[in-house]
Amino acid sequence: MSDKQEFTFQTEIKQLLNILSHSLYQNREIAIRELISNASDSLNKLRHIQLSESQYRDDVPLQITLEPDKEAKVLVIRDTGIGLTHDELVQNLGTIAHSGSKEFLRSIESTGGDAKPDLSLIGQFGVGFYSAFMLAEKVEVVTRSYREEKGWRWESDGTGRFTISEVEGEVPRGAQIRLHLKDDMEEFTEPTRLKFIIRKYSTFVPHAIKLADEVLNEQKPIWVEPKSQVTEDQYAGFYQWLTHHSEEKPLWHLHLSSDSPIQFHSILYCPPSNFELMGFGQIQHGVNLCAKRVLVQDDSQDLLPDYLRFLYGVVDSADLPLNVSRETLQDHKLLPKLKKVLTKKVLDFLADLSQEQPETFKTFAEQFGSILRTGIGSDYENRERIAKLMRFHSTFSASESTVLADGLKGKAPSVSLDDYLKRAPEGQSQIYYLSGPNLDAMEKHPHLEIFRKRNLEVLFLDDAIDEYALIQLRSYEGKDVMSIDGADVKLPESTTPADEAESRETHKNLTRVIELFRGALDDKVAEVKESSRLTDSPCCLINPRSHMSSRLQQVLGQTMREFEQTKRVMEINPHAGLITRLCELSANSDNDNFIRDCGRQLYANAQILDGLIPDVEDTTSRSLRFMEELARSKSAIVV
Repeated sequence: MSDKQEFTFQTEIKQLLNILSHSLYQNREIAIRELISNASDSLNKLRHIQLSESQYRDDVPLQITLEPDKEAKVLVIRDTGIGLTHDELVQNLGTIAHSGSKEFLRSIESTGGDAKPDLSLIGQFGVGFYSAFMLAEKVEVVTRSYREEKGWRWESDGTGRFTISEVEGEVPRGAQIRLHLKDDMEEFTEPTRLKFIIRKYSTFVPHAIKLADEVLNEQKPIWVEPKSQVTEDQYAGFYQWLTHHSEEKPLWHLHLSSDSPIQFHSILYCPPSNFELMGFGQIQHGVNLCAKRVLVQDDSQDLLPDYLRFLYGVVDSADLPLNVSRETLQDHKLLPKLKKVLTKKVLDFLADLSQEQPETFKTFAEQFGSILRTGIGSDYENRERIAKLMRFHSTFSASESTVLADGLKGKAPSVSLDDYLKRAPEGQSQIYYLSGPNLDAMEKHPHLEIFRKRNLEVLFLDDAIDEYALIQLRSYEGKDVMSIDGADVKLPESTTPADEAESRETHKNLTRVIELFRGALDDKVAEVKESSRLTDSPCCLINPRSHMSSRLQQVLGQTMREFEQTKRVMEINPHAGLITRLCELSANSDNDNFIRDCGRQLYANAQILDGLIPDVEDTTSRSLRFMEELARSKSAIVV
């Protein structure tokens, strides 16, 4: 072996090695990721050279090999790539000429003198090789360039100096990084640990990574392949690998490639079931971000909005800097563009799915509609797209369903806002909805009477999130969204029945009954007045806040202490049998207390129909009193 030449690291490299070798960060496994990425780059370069220059072609496979030696506490990472010459060793591993070390150090200094560096940044600055000193007390590089016959050994303990010497004998083309591990780094000689790291960060490196005779990265990056060359079995297999659900098939997949405004390849999957509906808590984001097939973020929260968090997949962009930190990704100017493109692509795909595969979309809406609709309140740019994907029960669709034992409908919501507007009569300026605890209760609600009489469709919302979404939407295709318990409901003139034009006379004592009701409910309602919307029921409660139903106000009141619910207006149907009889009884002032009690009970009944809980003690005692009076009026004589 020839004499060793000794060199001194540049000042910036000394600083860098000191930071890396003394770091206490727990993500030291990224050193393996960086060395594997460097080896892959070397192999990529050689492959390009061999394609264009035939004299460098041979039968040596392009691969990376891990060789752990637990007894000696050594880990070797070997590649068959382009290798390095003597001068390249000096230039690339000892000086700052071809690395971003200075920029890396500047970024650390900007965080403050005592702040520990985020070492996940190293790949961004081209200083990945030096991460070896996080694991090793001494690093050797044995290498031979594809252009030379000589081999060289580079050695350093990371304290400020390195040596280069010629290696006697035959040295295979490529590079061997020999890590003489520190005493507390023996885990990096454990095959199980190495397999985990490779499969986490480097599964999609385009060259085989071998440990003994096992290839650790057999799963291929199918997202970079043309769609026409990927089979359904391959799509399903990749989904199962990604989710660790070996027997499950995705509900649908979306394979995307784009060159503008940002270059990326992606595959996104929708699982068949929503675990949130099963009570497992909120789903975490499941899309991985790669740069040139190397993992940058797993389960990234920066690629899709929260209302699409249930999707799994991979997004790979060569436009992003490799292995940047989470904080840098959030601030990176390309990420918002990538997120915007992906979101629009997914929503457009779902719109097409609803038309082309209605049964698949029906399952999607059942499982994930509750998550998707939350985006209306958070994504202003896409709220119309999301609104098109919402599905509801309605007065038109509910009759086609069967009621199950628990009161829910056996048929999934199927009415879209577009469907609704296609059926709307001439002159209808609002989209009507009713919010309630369940479909069975809503179908029997007195608010529907006038709408049924006029054959006007009303959407049923049995989840407060639905109503919150519609309130955030406010209008759709120029039609205001309106709760039918609101005071500003407008009915189209084209639906006015012929007999409605003829006003029926009301009892002369109706005003007195209303006054008695008003006195009995003075602290509970905003007003008591005659109704023009009821046909059969004696009364209903109307909400002055037209764009927010009373039910949603109740929900907000339970969750927000500062929220104050609006007192409602009690409307009386002058033609209902009970009200007509009370008008007759009001001629005798001795019946005033009974009429007041009837007003209180009608108010309590209306609350129950709205899914609200009335004053329990007052309501039950009054009901008992009514039954006692009714019982006394009955005769015990058998005729």
